[in-house]
Amino acid sequence: MRFIEIKENKKAYLPLLLLADEQESMIDRYLERGIMYALADSEVLAIVVVTDEGNGVLEIKNIAVSPMAQGKGLGRKMIENIIALYQGQYQTLLVGTGDSPLTIPFYEKCGFKKVYTVPHFFTDYYDHPIYEGGKQLIDMIYLERKFL
Repeated sequence: MRFIEIKENKKAYLPLLLLADEQESMIDRYLERGIMYALADSEVLAIVVVTDEGNGVLEIKNIAVSPMAQGKGLGRKMIENIIALYQGQYQTLLVGTGDSPLTIPFYEKCGFKKVYTVPHFFTDYYDHPIYEGGKQLIDMIYLERKFL
């Protein structure tokens, strides 16, 4: 499996990006300024978009794994590849996600710790209710992992 940077035609991966962020207008806010990577064999199985937020902070804006490849450790592999690639360039890897029983435990297993909450993020910035794991997402939960 190859870990590659996607430099052109990032919108071609919109179906995969929408798995992690359901509203295209929200993806448009970070896609072009972000750096996109993919895990691929004969096709792209996972995608991640990261942005430089300044002050030594690299943020994961989107991370998604194709439904047919979920549960095989590819999300964790994407995070580990980002950590390895940016080690020494940043101090903190940040990620914001909904308060979901599916995503929070995943990030915690990957070494992230909760740092702050943005109240009503999903109800204020999305044009429709978003549900994950049977729960409506309301607040954005930020987690961080320090680069060693």
